[in-house]
Amino acid sequence: MSTHSATETAASQTRTARVSWRIRLLASFGPLAAFAGVAWAIVQPYRVTLLHPHGQGFWWLVVEPPLFVVLAGAFFHLFVARALIEDLEE
Repeated sequence: MSTHSATETAASQTRTARVSWRIRLLASFGPLAAFAGVAWAIVQPYRVTLLHPHGQGFWWLVVEPPLFVVLAGAFFHLFVARALIEDLEE
């Protein structure tokens, strides 16, 4: 093995260790937001009208803030965070 290959490997490992906390933080935003939405639905169950839909219309059942928070966290994790993490790794 040449010294050039060994030097490149050591430098890339140092760079990966330096960026890893950023990647972990970025990857945790989506699941944390989704967990916050679930916790919100548990703490304030009256906000989730699917549990008691008596006399509620379609839009009242679909537009629920805790569900939006869970969906936003999932969307961020699946689409935004993955692209940003790939960018950070380059």
